[in-house]
Amino acid sequence: MLVLGIESSCDETGLALYDTQRGLLAHALYSQVKMHEEYGGVVPELASRDHIRRAIPLLEKVLADSSVQRSEIDAIAYTQGPGLAGALLVGSSIACGLGLALDKPVLGVHHLEGHLLSPLLASEPPAFPFIALLVSGGHTQLMRVDGVGQYAMLGETLDDAAGEAFDKSAKLLGLGYPGGPAISRLAEFGDPNAYTLPRPMLHSKNLDFSFSGLKTAVLTVVKNHPANICEQDKANIARAFVDAIVDVLTAKCMTALKQTGLKRLVIAGGVGANRQLRESLNAAAAKRRYKVFYPELEFCTDNGAMIAFAGAMRLQRDPNLAKKEYGFNVKPRWPLDSLSAP
Repeated sequence: MLVLGIESSCDETGLALYDTQRGLLAHALYSQVKMHEEYGGVVPELASRDHIRRAIPLLEKVLADSSVQRSEIDAIAYTQGPGLAGALLVGSSIACGLGLALDKPVLGVHHLEGHLLSPLLASEPPAFPFIALLVSGGHTQLMRVDGVGQYAMLGETLDDAAGEAFDKSAKLLGLGYPGGPAISRLAEFGDPNAYTLPRPMLHSKNLDFSFSGLKTAVLTVVKNHPANICEQDKANIARAFVDAIVDVLTAKCMTALKQTGLKRLVIAGGVGANRQLRESLNAAAAKRRYKVFYPELEFCTDNGAMIAFAGAMRLQRDPNLAKKEYGFNVKPRWPLDSLSAP
């Protein structure tokens, strides 16, 4: 089965072709980061308009790169939610328009399910069941994954997600957008002993997270400084911030594995590309004889490959999920654990 995937939930336009026999045939991605840098964050209206401009050229690219004809596509999977409503509407309308024009069935896919399953695209994919740490945008969640569509929430953030804390703290330090990669790079030059920031809910008796207090602690440190913070001190604060988040995420993951008795941990989403987090998780897992799986770096951020793959996995189990029904709606808010197994 050959599935075209379309991703447009926020500020990246991604298209890909995944074949259940041959694997990923081609994928193409356009990031809007440079456009949004000027505003210090994503401007939803600009994001939506840019998806309109980019989608069809990216479609032509993946078709050319894979030497596939439009008529060979069996189904079209698109991100139905969660995400920015306007951006989701663009991808959904393009998918359903293509489906109508080509007489192909379409399937709405959960954006976070795409992230959750993206490590299965790696050369050494994890086997089910596993614990998954999903750290993408406004989401920080720990889940038990027993199969496609079989997700049990173990813990989630009660306020700011890890990615939001990265971006907001980076802004407090005067760093550019996107803030996550910027503050992580700066932290590499920081003194780990210069500052100590709180580890929210590190010793709680559950698997939930809270990062708003950590962001406030960064704000307090910055406000207590003279008007101009030197670059070295910025690096020291960045190091303290990154160490705090990494410590919390690592500890919660190890607790989840211990409580469930599982041995495999999957990391999915943009923060999963963070070098400090990977090093900490790898070291902690090695001590306990656990194994950690990551998506390829190019699939950590939003992309069409994960949507094509998630759609293909569902359709492989139930081909009737994709329908030739081209009226569409989007789901800007859509809990992942509300999905059912195909």
